[in-house]
Amino acid sequence: AQGLRGTPHRFPVGDLGDYGRQGKEASSRALPLRCHDIRAHVAPYLYNTVREHGKTCVSWFGPVPKVTIADPGVTREVMSNKFGHFEKLQFPTLTRLLAGGVAVYEGEKWVKHRRILNPAFHIEKLKNFQLMMPAFSACCEELVSRWTQSLGSDGWCEVDVCPAFQTLTGDVISRTAFGSSYLEGRRIFELQSVQADRIVAEVKKIFIPGYMSLPTKKNRLMHQTNNEIESILRGLIEKRMQAMQQGESTKDDLLGLMLESNMRETDDKGQPILGMTIEEVTMILYEVLRLYPPAVAFMRKTYKEIEIGSITYPAGVIIELPVLLIHHDPDIWGSDVHEFKPERFADGIAKASKDPGAFLPFGWGPRICIGQNFALLEAKMAVCMILQHFEFDLGPTYSHVPHNQKMLRPMHGAQIKLRAI
Repeated sequence: AQGLRGTPHRFPVGDLGDYGRQGKEASSRALPLRCHDIRAHVAPYLYNTVREHGKTCVSWFGPVPKVTIADPGVTREVMSNKFGHFEKLQFPTLTRLLAGGVAVYEGEKWVKHRRILNPAFHIEKLKNFQLMMPAFSACCEELVSRWTQSLGSDGWCEVDVCPAFQTLTGDVISRTAFGSSYLEGRRIFELQSVQADRIVAEVKKIFIPGYMSLPTKKNRLMHQTNNEIESILRGLIEKRMQAMQQGESTKDDLLGLMLESNMRETDDKGQPILGMTIEEVTMILYEVLRLYPPAVAFMRKTYKEIEIGSITYPAGVIIELPVLLIHHDPDIWGSDVHEFKPERFADGIAKASKDPGAFLPFGWGPRICIGQNFALLEAKMAVCMILQHFEFDLGPTYSHVPHNQKMLRPMHGAQIKLRAI
């Protein structure tokens, strides 16, 4: 009635059938090499719906209406809202099986946890040479060493860098988060990744009442995995708390920093705690994140009635914020939107496009990803160290099939030919 166009309501599954079918068809074929226009391939249903019905349009997530908003200004309005009108999309039965945190918490619980975590992820704290950089460096050196040992007699080797970088990320998180207990931390990271894959698959069955309570093999496995994760975490935290109470220094990793922050939080009664050239490497990372954002879209749900962009939405409407489409919109980025041009960020993020807020790889507003500084520091160090040791090219077996599962990743890996410099 307010003028929004979209797909017809089909009870009970809505557009999930078309979504799955189009996604399967797209992922069955490869794109041309070095083609960065990945919208119709990675998110075909989203792309086709917006193209047919407009940048603000309606589709159906099962029986629930979903409004896609591809206007960066309105997207920022949604993500910046602090008045309780929006909440994260929740699947309580499933998310209980995935270790929680600021990504899923709401309200006062989110405020408290975010305040505790902020000091540990402050950019100056992360840059502290004695704290984080040795861990970053050690993990990168191990990666370079493994690749060097793999070189053949002709000085070349082919490596699938996708799992290699996932391993690197897991090692960096484990070392910086858990210090000397990083092997246990790595196990948590591996279990969480597997559990997240299972939960993404199970979301498609969410409309079957009571399904997660059935003692199926998959359900039992997810519960067992969740119990193992919680057991390892509880053990790590209990040991560290005992060490802190005995006066031992615990500031050499993120776990120590967060526990210290948590203790200070309690003591202060909840008061906030206040705390190539490198420019070219930043520019490259930003352009990669623009063309291939980790999250294709962010999802919110209206908690109460609200007006967004002259449209009034009732409670219970899913709001989809399509980062991939915003990052690939020629009206925002220009006619060269699908070209790899790091120099567009030469004058900073705000001047890279016609809309200073159209770059959203880590989200926006109060719930912007707390780990963005951590991730970018890790990536900068990895890129710099790799470029010091290797030259590279696409491997002959590489197939360009970007795929959206938990995050945007190459479906068949990323085979790269390396040669020592």
